[in-house]
Amino acid sequence: MRNRTVIKARISLFFIFVSSLFIICLSAPGAADAPPVSLGFSGPVSPEGIPSPWELKVKKGKADAKVVLENGEPALHMKSLKSSFSLEREFRLNVKDYPYVTWAWKALTLPLRGDVRKGSTNDQGLQFFVAFEGRKILSYVWDTNAPEGTVTEESVPWPVSLTIKVIVVKSGISDTGKWLTVRRNVYDDYRKFFNEEPPRVEGIRVQMNTQHTGGSAEGFFRNIIFSKTSR
Repeated sequence: MRNRTVIKARISLFFIFVSSLFIICLSAPGAADAPPVSLGFSGPVSPEGIPSPWELKVKKGKADAKVVLENGEPALHMKSLKSSFSLEREFRLNVKDYPYVTWAWKALTLPLRGDVRKGSTNDQGLQFFVAFEGRKILSYVWDTNAPEGTVTEESVPWPVSLTIKVIVVKSGISDTGKWLTVRRNVYDDYRKFFNEEPPRVEGIRVQMNTQHTGGSAEGFFRNIIFSKTSR
């Protein structure tokens, strides 16, 4: 009888120990609790108004970009008149670990005839690019006329050899003047549009185009964040 009591006590202690370990594992900081990766515009600003470590790239015309405060937060203000330019920065990230990207943008003016579906009108007021190893890019755009959900492909032939999947995530002028937050699962988007597992991210870019239609655009970006969860 005494042996049975001892055995029962040991079994009870074992289950208490296992339960305690389980609770500790659930409450301990894990992968899902890792801090997000913030890629905003709060770095030191160059005499030209470009925040470090971002780099200005001008494709056509004149660039107008500078850091301003919007409600006390640093934001990138961009204006384009018959021009095409971008700010980009290099960094490395595995989207299997950080599948979600969130950013905030505000459009003040969109190119009137901008439409990603035609080369002659392929101007967008605001574009956000995620560049992957292997020269493949996801481009999220606010388009003036193409409806939300439109997806196009823009391939740049050799020797550049880029494959770009363009996704319209916002369309039209109804929400101009408002800060809007966009959240995408970049891991799922890459698998869906390229039909393969994504390699590492190697950089991001924000861009503005008005050179094809000869129009104008103005807007802002801020708070670009990669995270492990959708929160």
